[in-house]
Amino acid sequence: MATVTTPTTPAGWSPDLVSFPPADTVGDAVVLQASTLVGSIEGDEPSVRCPFVSDDGSPGFVDEGAQIGDAEQAFSETVITTGKLATVGKYSFETLAQQNAAQLITQSLNRSIVTAADEAFLGNSSDPLGLLNTSGIVDGGSVGSNLDSVVDVVSGIEAAGGQATHVIAAPDAWATLSKLKTGTDSEMSLIGAGTTDAVRSLLGVPVLVTPAMPEASLLVLDNRAVLRAESPVRVARSDQAFFSSDVVAVRVAWRLGWSLQRPDRVAKLTTTTEE
Repeated sequence: MATVTTPTTPAGWSPDLVSFPPADTVGDAVVLQASTLVGSIEGDEPSVRCPFVSDDGSPGFVDEGAQIGDAEQAFSETVITTGKLATVGKYSFETLAQQNAAQLITQSLNRSIVTAADEAFLGNSSDPLGLLNTSGIVDGGSVGSNLDSVVDVVSGIEAAGGQATHVIAAPDAWATLSKLKTGTDSEMSLIGAGTTDAVRSLLGVPVLVTPAMPEASLLVLDNRAVLRAESPVRVARSDQAFFSSDVVAVRVAWRLGWSLQRPDRVAKLTTTTEE
């Protein structure tokens, strides 16, 4: 099969604006893994109304042939406030002409969006409010020389009807946990070999390490307790914005928002080191 390049191709076949599913471009963002997608954002909606099940109801045993009762599930609605994360890069025509330059530039811009999304998801001080600034989350205390406090918060999430799906850890907090030993005179790591584990986990719960977490801090959560709405990630390119400088602009934009519905299924802990 031959490929024919036609300089008169209509603009529809070479768009200046391309949209991508967030999982394909910013898939490393903590918010994508530590929350549940319930709404899609069209355009620049400042807020999105999303349904959720607030109570699973109570099914029961029934006699053969008897009428099956209503499970009485409780449905509710929440308004998720959204915000737009965006960045623009300016590059000379010669730079973009280099092999793989456009791909490397776009990947770099995407990483900057991921960093901003992680920082907002955890620490935002206004709507959408960061998890760490949301009232009602559980204070799990500190992790000392063992994992008892982690076991307690996992148990607490389960007692609240949830399931711990993720641990979000600051880099130094994860390092502290990785150094815990099985005994005073042992060199064996309490959480596993470390050098061979392909996937980070703690008590069987996947661990997400991000510098967006405060130092020496951990969050244990059920991602079904956090609802998320998002738009596609839009990547646009223009050689008109800086026409007089022979500069091409590349813009990346992503609108998203989240809402913590069950703060009793999110617990914060701190790590301590022995002197």
